[in-house]
Amino acid sequence: MVLVLGDTLITATPEEGATYDRRNATPSDPVTAHDRAGRNMSADRSATALFGRESEKRHLGDFVDGVRDGGGAMLVRGEAGIGKSALLLDTAAIAAARGMRILRTTGVESETHMPFAGLHQILLPLRTEIGQLPAPQRDALGAAFGLTDARVPDPFLVALAALNLLGEAAARSPVLLLVEDAHWLDRASADVLAFVARRLESEPIALLAAIRDGFRSPLDGAGLRELLLDRLDDTAATALLDAYSPTLTPTVRTRLLREAAGNPLALVELPIAAETRRGKGHLPPGWLPLTTRLEQTFTARMSGLPSTVRTMLLVAALNDSTALSEILDATALITGVPVTADDLAPAVTVRLVDVHETGVSFRHPLMRSAIYQRATISQRHAVHAALADVLTGRPDRRLWHRAASTPKPDETIAAELDTVAKSVRRRGDLLSAVAALEHAARLSENPAHRCERLVRAAEYAAEMGRRDIAVRLLGEGEQSQLSAQQRARIVWIRESFEDGIRDDSAAAHSLADLAESMAAQGDVDLALKLLSSASMRCFWAHADERSRQRVVTVAEGLPVDDLDGRLLTVLAFAAPIERGKAVMERLRHLAAHPPGGRLAARLLGSSALMVGAFDLSEEFCAASLPALRAQGRLSHLARDLGAQAWSAARLADLSVAIPAAEEAARLAHETSQPLMHAIAQASGAVLAALRGERDRVESLAVAAEQVALPIGARPVLATVQLARGLGALGAGRYADAFDHLRRMHDPADPAYHLALRCFSLAELADAAAHSGQGRAVAGIVGDLETVALTTPSPSLHADLRYARAVLADEAAAEPFFDAALGADLRRWPFVRARTQLAYGEWLRRQRRTAESRAPLRMARETFDALGVIPWSERARQELRASGESSRSRSSEARDVLTAQELQIAQMAAEGLTNREIGEKLYLSHRTVSSHLYRIFPKLAITSRSALTTALRVSA
Repeated sequence: MVLVLGDTLITATPEEGATYDRRNATPSDPVTAHDRAGRNMSADRSATALFGRESEKRHLGDFVDGVRDGGGAMLVRGEAGIGKSALLLDTAAIAAARGMRILRTTGVESETHMPFAGLHQILLPLRTEIGQLPAPQRDALGAAFGLTDARVPDPFLVALAALNLLGEAAARSPVLLLVEDAHWLDRASADVLAFVARRLESEPIALLAAIRDGFRSPLDGAGLRELLLDRLDDTAATALLDAYSPTLTPTVRTRLLREAAGNPLALVELPIAAETRRGKGHLPPGWLPLTTRLEQTFTARMSGLPSTVRTMLLVAALNDSTALSEILDATALITGVPVTADDLAPAVTVRLVDVHETGVSFRHPLMRSAIYQRATISQRHAVHAALADVLTGRPDRRLWHRAASTPKPDETIAAELDTVAKSVRRRGDLLSAVAALEHAARLSENPAHRCERLVRAAEYAAEMGRRDIAVRLLGEGEQSQLSAQQRARIVWIRESFEDGIRDDSAAAHSLADLAESMAAQGDVDLALKLLSSASMRCFWAHADERSRQRVVTVAEGLPVDDLDGRLLTVLAFAAPIERGKAVMERLRHLAAHPPGGRLAARLLGSSALMVGAFDLSEEFCAASLPALRAQGRLSHLARDLGAQAWSAARLADLSVAIPAAEEAARLAHETSQPLMHAIAQASGAVLAALRGERDRVESLAVAAEQVALPIGARPVLATVQLARGLGALGAGRYADAFDHLRRMHDPADPAYHLALRCFSLAELADAAAHSGQGRAVAGIVGDLETVALTTPSPSLHADLRYARAVLADEAAAEPFFDAALGADLRRWPFVRARTQLAYGEWLRRQRRTAESRAPLRMARETFDALGVIPWSERARQELRASGESSRSRSSEARDVLTAQELQIAQMAAEGLTNREIGEKLYLSHRTVSSHLYRIFPKLAITSRSALTTALRVSA
């Protein structure tokens, strides 16, 4: 377990079943000191802050009452002292009266870098039930909470475990999760709670979190409802002030009402400050921010306290634990005299802290920060030194206090922190490793050691996706003298956050030069990372041929296996045409001899997409998904699902593509990957076009375009134009389709993409043939004929065969149709059916009506099976024109189920249990059950055993 003390991180591993140190509850007592404090203060705070809050109270009461019909989450937002905590306490009382179980956690500013601290607190009462979870989830929570030495898994696996643990508890009685000061939760806990909050619709669980204005939290991006607390109106503010301070003079009363401006905490605390300062001056200046004034009132409250009490308060403010014994022992070391809990009585009297049997808690977070700010640096150092001496039995915590107590570099402590960083890194605890390295850098005596520690910390931050931390660390590191290798690592770190956006060919070229230099120094792994960044620039932007060739030359000069997935990815993304043949040959070899490891399969799926081998891409992506799901690597899972969706959409394999696109978009949003979210939306637009859902095509296209246009994300913009072109084709608006699709082939257009244009020629030729624009595309076809001499891309060659047939002179077209239909298209049914449709149309135009019916009939049947409705209707129209009627197309599961329902139905039909489906999709098994409850009537079935048939035939 990693804890943070003041501005310093501390590591501690609690014993199995023990409570969290900072809360001082014993293993046999699930009620924490914080819970006791909450009960002691509930009446006081409710009476203070709930004046004028009747509508908010009713709103939250209704929120709690609705939990039995399906859970939800809500944020309560407002400034410091506005009454957020009081509303949460009042809501807890309502929930308790309804028989709900209440689980609490509180964010603490000094613990914001302490992974899973807040989650540990909220799940503590459920610790005995963790053993009932499936083994991977049980192990994930154990590792996250420091109960085992196992590697901490991806946070999303921890999140799934938390969701299921809470779900099991809620099955016995509804649960209310209360999160106070959510803006100060550690990032890992906040991410888990955001994950849980998105998945409560089928659980009898309500989550209520309070966030202070001006702060951000991962919960902000979870799409939760919000309750905004305004200041009290004049009537309520006056009533509150009079209730708590009835003896104020009219002058002071008027000023306090003006200064407090309707803030409940200020209305209670400023009068105390006025009384304290009577005859000693004035209140803090009114022009100061209200939070600052409140902090000053708390600081002023300390001025009359004995020096020993002030020392005890500073120890409490800087200690990560609320343990009373630690506060007493450290204070005794500093003052040189014994102290007892009774010595804190003056601080209790002036309402700064509450003292419990074994712990001390501040009555408001501003009190802790005020005490911290009031102390000098030397006083803080002395407190940390004393705490280090007290914690002789806790070596990890003691090390961190030693580090915080040292005003000058100390290489011995720095080296110990470096060792801690390596240890926690091996366990997967990257955030703790970053903090350890940052402190080690501060204490480093050797400048070279300092640089290395900062760069390594930035690498870990980049691996977590924490750009804010990485940029700050790099800014510090770049002020020192860096080695060439360190400079190269910094370049790669910065590139990892760019995703290759910006049309900057020089950047790709310089990255390749740097990679070559690193390879020459023996760092091949770093060279491959730099080349990967360079190839991403080639993919997302529009690098010139010289830069792309430079990337390829350096990559092919590296001493790595030709079948290395990293090398293939660089070649496929940097030069999908020039190296298409080599990539295809190696991919086919790897398909026949599957590589070991999820990394290889994941990289190969994207590589196959780039060279137009969509069948192989779908296969490789499918192979990579199980491991990514099992390990909770949702950011990588979103990327692979996105590649699978794009490839399956091009194959019109809708049963795969529709669920993949929906899940890719959802996970990309959850993992903060806006470009992946946009391309998943664009793929969804392609699928909507294939289904004939015109409104959905445009809504998804617009959403993707809004992200892609400002940054020139060409793959997204190209996919958007493909979707619009397909939508227009399906609607019979061939001229519009031509205009949309031609943009993909215009180098001056932001939708132009060197590789993706190769996979839209069939649609462009179809639009041109039906709109009289055949000659207008001759140049494009000729250009791609030349490209096809270089690459064996299956998609490109299939499109060229189709284009030759539909664009040929009517009298000369038949040999081209024969060639197109004679190709091996067993794994490309949509391509074959599209060619059969065009051939049937041509035969009918040649007055060979009887001959046209067979290919038209086969096309119709294939289109029906694939679910591409506009093409099915087009084949029916041609058959009617030939004199043959067609039965109406039967409704299918795809017509009535949502994307997620289709995915769940498919998994259930394969024999997976609700729990197994939930583990794969990162949903609770009750959510899966709810989906199936809705699926059965939609498919007109009553049992799970009927799913296979229902998905195969009409619903």
